[in-house]
Amino acid sequence: MKKRLIPFALLLVLLISACSSGSSEEGSNNSKGNEENKSNTITYQSENGPVEVPADPKRVIVLSTFAGNVMSLDVNLVGVDSWSKMNPNFEEELKDVEEVTDENLEKIIELDPDLIIGLSNIKNVDKLKEIAPTVTFTYGKVDYLTQHIEIGKLLNKEEEAKSWVEDFKKRAKAAGEDIKAKIGEDATVSVIENFEKQLYVFGDNWGRGTEILYQEMKLKMPEKVKEAALEQGYYALSPEVLSEYAGDYIIFSKNPGTDNSFQETETYKNIPAVKNDRVFEVNAKEFYFNDPITLEYQLDFFKEAFLGK
Repeated sequence: MKKRLIPFALLLVLLISACSSGSSEEGSNNSKGNEENKSNTITYQSENGPVEVPADPKRVIVLSTFAGNVMSLDVNLVGVDSWSKMNPNFEEELKDVEEVTDENLEKIIELDPDLIIGLSNIKNVDKLKEIAPTVTFTYGKVDYLTQHIEIGKLLNKEEEAKSWVEDFKKRAKAAGEDIKAKIGEDATVSVIENFEKQLYVFGDNWGRGTEILYQEMKLKMPEKVKEAALEQGYYALSPEVLSEYAGDYIIFSKNPGTDNSFQETETYKNIPAVKNDRVFEVNAKEFYFNDPITLEYQLDFFKEAFLGK
């Protein structure tokens, strides 16, 4: 009996040892898997608290404003808002990207995003969060360049974003110095736009090149514009009083499909900037935003318009 018990005891020891070894190996594999899972995500500190997002997002949806920021950081988009989709500067890169809204949840699900980005006023945020990590930003809560760096942090490309910002500020400042040397330190610039039968004049943080002209180049804003538009960002006015808000130079963000007949009136033609051929017209759809792609386009336009280069 004893001779039969010894092999059985040995077998029992071997089985226990094998199980222990297997469990240990499985635990090790699980540990590696957990580490890999952790390395596949980062925690972004959003204005609404920490959000776990992909470390290398591959299928991003932008529901408002920030498509150009994402594209400039070479991150793939699968869905964008209508304003981005109709921007001529984005046309080539977005030709195969779907147009989506915050209400078209079925389409968003079909696009299988791994990250959703939008402004804080988008709808269905709780439902969007069930589809993919969703991060929103309040427009104007931080300045436009800090906003790009925040997008960089979110996409795990903070250094690339910072590098572009530093370079852009230097180039915009240098161009501003050249422009002031040509037009005079005290020359004023207004930015206007026509939209749905209404004229607007803008402050220093509402796209349309305002950030470059006023914040980076330090060009002067007419006093009347300061009073009306600086705090809110924009101010609606009638063509009859446009002359009161017109600077020595005017950047006219023009919507081609809108009624522009006011330009044929004597009131408009008698504005000094108009009479002196100092109105620079741009396509409004190309000038709305303040992302790096748009900012580069705006900077080139201003250098050409003011300096001829």
